[in-house]
Amino acid sequence: MTEPAPNADANSVLEFMFRLGQAYLACGEQTAKVELSLRRMASAYGMRKSRVVVFPTAIFISLHDGNQERVTLAEGPTQNLRLDQIGDIYQLGGLAEQGKIAPQLGQEQLSAILRKSSPHAKATIVLGHTILAVGLAMVLAPYFANLLAAAVLGTIIGVLKVLNRDQPVLEVPLPVVAATIVSSLVFLGVKQGIAVDPLHALVPPLVTFLPGAMLTLGMVELAYGDMVSGSSRLITGLIELVLLCFGLVAGAMLVGYTPENLVDMHSEIRFGPLANLAPWAGVLVFGVGVYLHFSAPANSLGWMLFVLVIAYGAQQLAALHFSKAVSGFFGMLIATPLGYLIQLRFNGPPAMVTFLPTFWMLVPGALGLMSIKHMLSDREAGIDGMITTVFVFASIALGTLMGASLYKSLSERFGTWQMQIGRVGRFFRPGKK
Repeated sequence: MTEPAPNADANSVLEFMFRLGQAYLACGEQTAKVELSLRRMASAYGMRKSRVVVFPTAIFISLHDGNQERVTLAEGPTQNLRLDQIGDIYQLGGLAEQGKIAPQLGQEQLSAILRKSSPHAKATIVLGHTILAVGLAMVLAPYFANLLAAAVLGTIIGVLKVLNRDQPVLEVPLPVVAATIVSSLVFLGVKQGIAVDPLHALVPPLVTFLPGAMLTLGMVELAYGDMVSGSSRLITGLIELVLLCFGLVAGAMLVGYTPENLVDMHSEIRFGPLANLAPWAGVLVFGVGVYLHFSAPANSLGWMLFVLVIAYGAQQLAALHFSKAVSGFFGMLIATPLGYLIQLRFNGPPAMVTFLPTFWMLVPGALGLMSIKHMLSDREAGIDGMITTVFVFASIALGTLMGASLYKSLSERFGTWQMQIGRVGRFFRPGKK
């Protein structure tokens, strides 16, 4: 239930703004978009003079209600959110940007969203992780041994994540522990003669730890001119990759392998006759797994699968004519406007819900993970790999930017524009040099 909020109290508006800003950051939203949303929200509640500065770990807000100025500083997000919570937060934010909900009621609804438990049972969440790992394995290397390894390891990591869900103290070392478990089991299997391709078997169970979205959004923020936010996201993402790499190497060494062995390993397994069709089926399987594991909104499954298939198709088509390193550009060039089109024109789930899985499907972090692993034993190869990784992130970020601009231009040409992203208008105003 919503209600209009004319003549809202400045203190209530200020508290609602910083709490909603924290929630947006927890959703993974870029800082420039959070600033824009909060300024719109202040205007909707009659606070015409507002200043908002957002960083990934802090929010600064200044409001003037006509009598006096109020200033607040809030810390960054303190929890990770599921896709259903992300959907609810964007819906609430949309009401706040139009002033259609009283600030106090909005705070109560926001608290309820952050407290609400997953609509799925723990067993379903674990099953979702297993399914998404198998789906990604079908995309990367569709043969039986690899799919079986993805199912087993995906289940183990899914159980580990569920057990750790209410233990925030263990959240930081969890990726290292997970990578060590996966690596030790994979290389133990290789040592026992199991026909598993280790380079492809390592990624699917760990895909939910790969900071692909963080690294890509960091590149987007740098493109917008947000040097502090973009740099901090990039550094954080790279550190997460290094920690994952440390876990992979530690797990391999526990069963008797050295970093040099990791570089030398390769697969001679030949795929079956369904290898060309399996990746497309894997995209759908991956989408179902994401839907279950991250508890996506009830109306989002069909839209998520649609965006995933279209984006993957665009990426594969581009890979036929260009290098794989730039194929992600075309995938995000399609996925970004498609996500906003679904949200704004078809009353679908928020764009973040539909194209976040696309980030994970493109797995830009996987390339960086392998490059850092190579760097541990072959510095020259690792540096080349990191340069390629940066190029991949840049191409995906550029695809995201151009996709949003494409939707904006089409909306202005054929209808009203309902969404702006970041500070693009600030840097590209007519006549501004």
